[in-house]
Amino acid sequence: MKITQIEPIPVCVPLKKGMTAKTAHGEHVVSPYVLVKVHTDEGLVGLGEATISGLWSGETQAGTMAAIREYLAPQLVGKDPRDITAARRAMDFIIKLNPFAKAAVEMALWDIAGKAVGLPVYQLLGGKVRDRVRIKLVVWARDVPGSVAMAEQHLALGVTCVKVKVGLDPETDVARVRAVRKVAGPDIPVTIDANCGWTIQQAKSCLRRLADENLLLAEQPIPAGDPLALAELRRDTPAPIMADESVFTLQDAWLLTTHRAADILSVYPGKHGGIAATAEIIAVAKAAGIRCTIGSNLELGIGTAAMLHVAAAFPEIDCDTFPADTIGPLYHDGDVITQPLDLGPPYAVVPDGPGLGVTLDEKELARWRTG
Repeated sequence: MKITQIEPIPVCVPLKKGMTAKTAHGEHVVSPYVLVKVHTDEGLVGLGEATISGLWSGETQAGTMAAIREYLAPQLVGKDPRDITAARRAMDFIIKLNPFAKAAVEMALWDIAGKAVGLPVYQLLGGKVRDRVRIKLVVWARDVPGSVAMAEQHLALGVTCVKVKVGLDPETDVARVRAVRKVAGPDIPVTIDANCGWTIQQAKSCLRRLADENLLLAEQPIPAGDPLALAELRRDTPAPIMADESVFTLQDAWLLTTHRAADILSVYPGKHGGIAATAEIIAVAKAAGIRCTIGSNLELGIGTAAMLHVAAAFPEIDCDTFPADTIGPLYHDGDVITQPLDLGPPYAVVPDGPGLGVTLDEKELARWRTG
């Protein structure tokens, strides 16, 4: 089997009214992503998704289209799509960084590999250890009444964990978390996510003030790039620390675990450059004796399916204790797959079809396509 074409497709899908995101990274109202079709000479087509955000990873839609067309595709056309390790090496050689662009191509290769043998991707990864993935829903960084209303909306859907965005203004952040905790009650776990928005002094102060709120974890309280500072914060607070923006690469994971800077790693294929790279980072966490869960960049259905396969295949992804963020389609006003994923809440169901287990809806693709 040979790759005949790698086709990047720009799409722009808005978030639902009332569900648009506000975090320390800014506002997320629409999702200008890139879908990927990898065509083969045997008629199999693999699907991938680049969940890009200039505010978050530095990758833009135009840049991702160019990276795939001008760099990644010329390296892979004519090669066997099932040679995923060779494809990863070729992509990493020809262009640095660009993890979400590479992940979109690589997940399409996994999709082809699964379709070629009639097996879901989780089976190619060694089989599944769970059929369903516990999720949490996100309360964005709004004013306190708006955050309370959103938390009530999520809880009414049956979710059993909520994440509260902080990292903008410490006083409002603390008030928002306390208000959501009051609405959730003592038995619903609450996590917070500062998206790098606090200084270490602010993080220490806020986490001390929130000590009585029994936080399940504090995600990325301070900026990435300083594992020693994150380790210092971890020693200062009773809340477990989860690294997200701090762990893009395998080397990031090694540094974080070496410095004992985090209790949990947030992992997902887009951020790490693909499914195989995610598995490598999970192995580092396993060696260090710490747990992982699935994070998110608000994916559509294709990217979310890839995340669910990873969550299903690795016991180190402890989404029962630390619920996952496989929730992107719940926030969007549309999707590009024929059969929506069953995302619950409180549990998302792992798709069982060959490859990623999703089919592209060409009509919906035409609706959201921008070029």
